[in-house]
Amino acid sequence: MIDRELKQALGRMVKGVQVVGAAHDGIVRAYTSHWVCQVSFDEPIVMASVSPKHDTHPLIAASGRFSVSLLAADQIEAGQYFSYPGRRFRYIGDEYLEEREGLPVVRDCVAWFTCEVEETLAGRWDHDLFFARVVAAGTGRLDEPALLYSSRAGWRVAGGKAREPGTSIRDRLLARLDEAPDPID
Repeated sequence: MIDRELKQALGRMVKGVQVVGAAHDGIVRAYTSHWVCQVSFDEPIVMASVSPKHDTHPLIAASGRFSVSLLAADQIEAGQYFSYPGRRFRYIGDEYLEEREGLPVVRDCVAWFTCEVEETLAGRWDHDLFFARVVAAGTGRLDEPALLYSSRAGWRVAGGKAREPGTSIRDRLLARLDEAPDPID
């Protein structure tokens, strides 16, 4: 069991919200996630953490493919719908999805991409990790604020900039380095 204080600290981590989708043998499923991330700069590789208990997991494992839809702040309804097992709602949420590259993608999302699994780290934790290459992508409403989630703070909207326009923290740090008595190359 995880320590209560650690659980509270981890729960403060804020992440973007995505809907991960998969299709195999005519079955289409999707779920809300905030555990998808880019893991490489040189190559377009992402990692999706997926519970084997979720009905999307066997579709990803069997097909070796999945999609990721990045949600805008005004798409909380779709985010909420896919955060519950679809079977609970008898899979009635088709109006939220459209097909791209043979996989389900959330309509009007900020951006989407489809991925082909290259490696799986399975059976070690309560979630399996699918490392996948992005093979197709599309953009939608890139100027919209993103939908965010924290298990302690709940659903949030990405807001304004964290620094004032025209202010460069990096430039200030580089100036300090230039003024230092023994600069490091």
